[in-house]
Amino acid sequence: MLDKGMKAASEKLVNSVKETEIYRKYSYQLEKIKRNPELFEKVNEFRQRNYEIQNTSQGNELFEKMDAFEREYEKFRENPIVDDFLRAELAFCRMMQEINIYITEKLNFE
Repeated sequence: MLDKGMKAASEKLVNSVKETEIYRKYSYQLEKIKRNPELFEKVNEFRQRNYEIQNTSQGNELFEKMDAFEREYEKFRENPIVDDFLRAELAFCRMMQEINIYITEKLNFE
């Protein structure tokens, strides 16, 4: 449970994230793809399969499965709406990972 000070600091961080170009671009692309529910559903299926492959496969099996997965979705990824969204989402995820890494390092959390 967050005390008032931690909640205020967290809200400040959230507002700072929302002010970044990376977040604005992600939000814009998310709204854009959601205007086409069928396409958004297919993107969610793509994301789910990608997640499952990366979290259930190891070593050479992972490489082979990802290679097959990328070939299977190659045409799908050529759709500019899909590609723009996935690129914006990846940039946002990487930014959030960097924030997490920074906080964890500063707290000496192992």
